[in-house]
Amino acid sequence: MLIAIPDLLGADDLAAVRTLIDAAEWVDGNVTSGHQSALAKRNLQLPEERMEAKRAGQIILDALGRTPLFIAAALPAKIFPPLFNSYAGGQAFGTHVDNAVRIQAGSGFRVRSDLSMTVFLEEPDAYDGGELTVETLFGVQQVKLPAGHAVLYPSSSLHRVEPVTQGRRVASFFWIQSMIRDDSARQMLFDLDSSVQALASELGHGHDQVIRLTGVYHNLLRRWAEG
Repeated sequence: MLIAIPDLLGADDLAAVRTLIDAAEWVDGNVTSGHQSALAKRNLQLPEERMEAKRAGQIILDALGRTPLFIAAALPAKIFPPLFNSYAGGQAFGTHVDNAVRIQAGSGFRVRSDLSMTVFLEEPDAYDGGELTVETLFGVQQVKLPAGHAVLYPSSSLHRVEPVTQGRRVASFFWIQSMIRDDSARQMLFDLDSSVQALASELGHGHDQVIRLTGVYHNLLRRWAEG
């Protein structure tokens, strides 16, 4: 399941995030890499303990909580605090799979990485290359979205960031532990929820069949959800 989430950040939130992170000091991106990723990763990253990173990350977390599409697609149980990276001058991140478990530095907070998310923070015409390339069951998909837009995809998928040959690609990235561990079950729930919402728009939320299907959705969620 690869889902684009348009306008996650509005203009004011996007400007606030960029003001915070652009004024901060960036370091080598391998500070958060596992062994496999370190072999393929060439970029810069904002240290997660920096005040600017925490404040910018909170803006993104607040936006996620206001975004029904994200909640329906991810069914989040835990969200790793957003991180920030930058690519320029030919930097890239080769093909890899995200670590299964992410642990926040200096704390016991950990997240099983069911889903990965990238929030684009630079307009696509401001840099060349830098596409997020994800290998899915339906073939290879490349994603390069407007600033403030985001994409959600399975952490288990092979993916990479193509070399940035001109300009600078700036983004936030993080991982989500879903209440629904299985990707196919999560996809079915998302499809069912989308259909229920479409029917409710046509028939009204009080229609017998809408109520029945809503019950099916919640009973499946109850059956599959983990604490």
